Amino acid sequence: MPEPSQLSRLISDLESLIPEPQKGLPEPVFLLISRLTPLLNVDLLIQDAQGRTLLTWREDEHYGPGWHVPGGILRFRESAANRIREVGRLELGAQVEFEPGPLLIHESLRPGKRDRSHIVSMLYRCRLLTSLDANVRFDPKAPRPGQWQWHAGCPGNLIQEQSSYERYFR
Repeated sequence: MPEPSQLSRLISDLESLIPEPQKGLPEPVFLLISRLTPLLNVDLLIQDAQGRTLLTWREDEHYGPGWHVPGGILRFRESAANRIREVGRLELGAQVEFEPGPLLIHESLRPGKRDRSHIVSMLYRCRLLTSLDANVRFDPKAPRPGQWQWHAGCPGNLIQEQSSYERYFR
């Protein structure tokens, strides 16, 4: 076990490399933090007048391929409200409004995983204020992460960590 003074120096050196953590963290630092503490996440439940749910395609080493409710990890000193707006802007190219409190708070524990293995997600009911970016509509012939699509029900390939959201899909 390293001495406390040695740890303090290492931490100080690391902090000097990240002058504005509220703007995001370098991926290796983010993953380290995800190994040491739970992450807090917001997810956006967006449904249209027909009751369809807006999902985005995800395909990465953490969750594999599948549909997911758009969302994002809160940054240091960031409000949930700001992260919801940023997810709308960054993931959907749209502005959203949202109910003040979450519909559901869900804890995801993934004991067999090293990174991103403990996430607490807050599901917020949202509404689109602007149109979605048509250039990012799902293309089944060439699926890419981040593409969006409306779903009349819960798809069979919803990422497992969001299975508790199924009851909200019509």
